[in-house]
Amino acid sequence: MLKIKLPSEIKKIKGLKAGDTILISGTIYTARDQAHKRLAEAIEKGRALPFVLRGQVIYYCGPTPRPKGRIIGSCGPTTSSRMDAFTPVLLKAGIAGMIGKGRRAEPVVEAIKRHRAAYFLAYAGCGALISGYVRKMELVAFGELGPEAIYRLEVRDL
Repeated sequence: MLKIKLPSEIKKIKGLKAGDTILISGTIYTARDQAHKRLAEAIEKGRALPFVLRGQVIYYCGPTPRPKGRIIGSCGPTTSSRMDAFTPVLLKAGIAGMIGKGRRAEPVVEAIKRHRAAYFLAYAGCGALISGYVRKMELVAFGELGPEAIYRLEVRDL
């Protein structure tokens, strides 16, 4: 089992191999379909982004409402292929990795290889369990999208 502390150990991603089991601690960002679309449009139009993409890991997740006394609601991975149309643009902008579930289209796989990024596969159906690894959650952008907004998560051993 390998441990990676983000963002300080982001360079460790380049040394990973398919099948490695990883525990991630540190900062990751949530983003789903609509947030990806807005980020890609901003990049293509040269507009400012709500956070620096370079070296970041994006978790394909839309957290459910937070129960009383909890940091976050259920926050399981969403199907990664929903982001495939936008992923090459974000990879070119510098994201280092993505966390999600399911297969990726061949052009996305090639872009991941070309940019030496990582695709971390998370188990489906574990949203409630995964929420226990979140230590802090903060809205970053697109609050009007509700659960599809971008959130900064501080995680430990995710």
